[in-house]
Amino acid sequence: MALLLLFEEWGWEQLAAGFAALGRLPWWGQLERRITRLPPWAALLVFGVPVGALVPIKLLALYLFGKGHVMLGVGLVLAAKLTGTALAARLFQLTQPALMQLKWFARLYTPWKNWKDRLLDQVRSSWPWRMAHQLKVRVSVHMKVWRIRIRAALRAAGL
Repeated sequence: MALLLLFEEWGWEQLAAGFAALGRLPWWGQLERRITRLPPWAALLVFGVPVGALVPIKLLALYLFGKGHVMLGVGLVLAAKLTGTALAARLFQLTQPALMQLKWFARLYTPWKNWKDRLLDQVRSSWPWRMAHQLKVRVSVHMKVWRIRIRAALRAAGL
């Protein structure tokens, strides 16, 4: 459960940032501004409908699995998961203030968020997590050095 939450948390933030970058497009930014001004009930629809719309795509993936198209089914599930998480994350960022005005939503969301944050804190303070984080930092530093060296070599070669 903790690993699933960690993946969702990482994916949620990263994918939401990707969708937020679309806000630089004039029409997309205008759409996002309209979403932030929605009343609570409309915000709930805007947040919930796209998430629910992914169910038929996942059913199609199950159908593909049943027909022996395993790789196509896996690809469809992965694409739907990434797209759905990105869309849900960005929509939640935009609609959260309105959703929190719904008493039942705030009553459910607040304890869940507190529980999830405590669980993630425990996982992040664990030895395996700290070691993995250190490895990630080291790899990131090496990748930056590698990119700098490659760019310098390309510039020196006149490319």
